[in-house]
Amino acid sequence: MTEPLSFDATRLPSPHLNDSHEAWRATVRAFVEREIMPHVNAWDEEAAFPRALHNKAAAAGLIGAGYPEEYGGVEDGVDIFHAVIGSEELARAGAGGLVAGLMTHAIGLPPVIALGSDELKRRIAPQVLSGDKLIALCVTEPSGGSDVANLKTKAVRKGDDYIVNGEKTFITTGCRADYLTVAVRTGGDGAGGLSFLLIEADRPGITRTPLKKMGWWMSDTASIHFDDVAVPTENLIGEENAGFAGIVANFNMERLSMAAQAIAFARVCIEDAAAWARERQTFGKPLSKHQVIRHKFAEMARRVHAASALLDNCAWRVENGASPIAELSLLKVEATRAMEFCAREAMQILGGAGFMRGCRVERIYREVRVMAIGGGSEEIMNDLAARQLGL
Repeated sequence: MTEPLSFDATRLPSPHLNDSHEAWRATVRAFVEREIMPHVNAWDEEAAFPRALHNKAAAAGLIGAGYPEEYGGVEDGVDIFHAVIGSEELARAGAGGLVAGLMTHAIGLPPVIALGSDELKRRIAPQVLSGDKLIALCVTEPSGGSDVANLKTKAVRKGDDYIVNGEKTFITTGCRADYLTVAVRTGGDGAGGLSFLLIEADRPGITRTPLKKMGWWMSDTASIHFDDVAVPTENLIGEENAGFAGIVANFNMERLSMAAQAIAFARVCIEDAAAWARERQTFGKPLSKHQVIRHKFAEMARRVHAASALLDNCAWRVENGASPIAELSLLKVEATRAMEFCAREAMQILGGAGFMRGCRVERIYREVRVMAIGGGSEEIMNDLAARQLGL
């Protein structure tokens, strides 16, 4: 008998997974079932989740997976597919704001680990990987998001400090963060004048304003203003005016992670819609027995499978040292469009039940647009892919 449509049934088998990956899936699933599922609806209504969840996630291995052991992480035996599985299992809760807020270190810390001095890594990383301190990535500005090469926030060298002036916006964990990984202009115009600075969030001259959003309610999102903020030169991450490459590398991993989440959210939509369609009686038979409904599920599954296959290929290539920028860009578009389609069709199948708060599909439907825009919009991704393909 064919397995009923579910979150697990819509996951394609991968030749790249082994017993350690399945053990990791079981670990993350148990954490989600125990620490997140019973509370996620209340946290969404409260527009916040407990800060202590970061410590619990760290104790479960979620925060430190893939990071150097000398700073409290676990690298041995961990590959990119463990990260993909972590993103998928966290997405089962059907709350993108939770994933974005809980795993904000995944975009804020990598530049420090990849480019920072040994002193800076020792000072920052252990606190973040234990869940005691939070870190946020600050790139987007009011004047533009994906046009990183033209960002305007300036850091001017003055003695042993950089003096930072400017504004960042749409910053995930912007209000709660203890550390800010900030892209700044230290040189001339264009990509060649950009650097990364690690800025302690309690420095004088920093003002943070919370932002209200369509979705991701429980994720803290902020605008951050820097007014003559003095930052020690030892907080420079990597070399001065060489930050653009680090920004681009960070985007690649962010897009892969967002694609994994989007596909998992699509699978959640299929699972909940299928469960409803099997039970809901219309015109004398289950909703799932109507041909028009069955075709909706077939199309949802087709799109999820196509996106999943591309995700698996991109993850394998990145794991083996490649940087398939075009394919990663197209992956994000494919994955978020699959999520959007499945959220729409699942909402149609659920009808009024899907419109009610506390429903996973309702939350995911609200969060479609941020997934399609964040980390690089569809338009930016398609144009980047076209340029990478030589057009």
